[in-house]
Amino acid sequence: MPFESLSERIQMSLRRITGRGRLNENDIDEMMKEVRLSLLEADVNYKVVKMFIADVKEQALGEKIMKSLTPGDQVIKIVHDELKKLMGDEEAPVKYRTSGGPSVFMLVGLQGAGKTTHCGKLATYLRKKDKKRPLLIAADIYRPAAIQQLVTVGKQLGIEVFEMGTETPVKEIVSKGIAYAKKMNNDLVIIDTAGRLHIDDVLMKELDDVVKLAKPDEVLLTIDAMMGQDAINVIQTFNEKLPLTGCILTKLDGDTRGGAALSIRYLTQVPIKFVGVGEKLDQLEVFHPDRMAGRILGMGDVVTLIEQATENIDENEALKIYEKIQKGVYNYNDFLKQLKWIKRMGSIKGLLGLIPGLGAKLRNVDIDEKQFLYIEAIIGSMTPEERKNPELIAKSASRRERITKGSGRSYQEVNNLTKRFDDMKKQMQSFSGMSEDEINYKMKTGQGLPQQKVKKGKGKGKGNFKF
Repeated sequence: MPFESLSERIQMSLRRITGRGRLNENDIDEMMKEVRLSLLEADVNYKVVKMFIADVKEQALGEKIMKSLTPGDQVIKIVHDELKKLMGDEEAPVKYRTSGGPSVFMLVGLQGAGKTTHCGKLATYLRKKDKKRPLLIAADIYRPAAIQQLVTVGKQLGIEVFEMGTETPVKEIVSKGIAYAKKMNNDLVIIDTAGRLHIDDVLMKELDDVVKLAKPDEVLLTIDAMMGQDAINVIQTFNEKLPLTGCILTKLDGDTRGGAALSIRYLTQVPIKFVGVGEKLDQLEVFHPDRMAGRILGMGDVVTLIEQATENIDENEALKIYEKIQKGVYNYNDFLKQLKWIKRMGSIKGLLGLIPGLGAKLRNVDIDEKQFLYIEAIIGSMTPEERKNPELIAKSASRRERITKGSGRSYQEVNNLTKRFDDMKKQMQSFSGMSEDEINYKMKTGQGLPQQKVKKGKGKGKGNFKF
């Protein structure tokens, strides 16, 4: 989860005031001291921290808040709104060309920020979301294997890459690449440009020449979230030389300090447009300041969760499975299909972190996602008849022994899966025909729900999530 340490620290600070009937100035001061320390430790720029703390404190000490029946909740709302404002208030959408050829996006940045990979990520995201037909142009002729890396990414995604090797001048590659895109009716061109370990005049001159030639609709700077305050210097330098329209913040999936994301917009006025949230080529998200503020404060991000489900789950297939559940004929084929949906949505820990209240609780829980592969191996070792009729396995020890040998998993694992599947099937059937209120009550009270086990490991506070 992005900002995991920062999120935990800020949430601990805010617990001081949550649920209190009254607050005084000393309460606010103590809370803000801890919030200030949390932000500084997350490598948020000190100017940003100073401004943020002053704005929150001024509003929190207002007469309306201090006399409120729920002052703690009001202060949390203020912190949320100020975090959102700090990061830009609203998402900054990409801009497409309306006439005169394909839209041209240009990715720039230092070496190692993930520029080439994010060319592919951005292309596949816009192809899926906006139905674009992208062409990637390999214009990094200096870094060893940069062109081959982009070609490999393109093959994985089924997206064409235009390249002319390392001996052709960059301006010629870009010019002919855009002409090729027009000829092939591509409506989007994404240019992968050269980077450097450090900014230099030669690099900037080349990038400026490409800007003048291609007239890009978007010039997006890829920036490593782990850079901390150094990221601000990089953005400011690029922004002075090039007409930046936005940033792609990469490597935000780890427990990075995250200070860059909270400082960039305020200090540079360059919006964060996308964030990379994993290594896979489909793990790119639009940056929503309000949703990110909610995640930092432990409020979850249900909207993103719903969007991910909508994008990855076929509605008609989901309705068919729901009907099968109601009829009591839900089987292992249906279960396997649902597992694949979940895997497409991203990491389990990431998904659970989007649910309000779960993010901080999952911090020290190690969710072993290999369990999915083990379950698939077990189901894959069943006969077609067994997958359709789960009761055949439940009633036969010899079938379970055969599946154990075929899957390479233990007999206990096979037993556990069949038992949990049976429990889950009964639970689903018990929901059939119930009203929404009845289901919500049953979920909240945990009546009849199969329990997940969190197995404690040797490390302090660590655990292994077992399915």
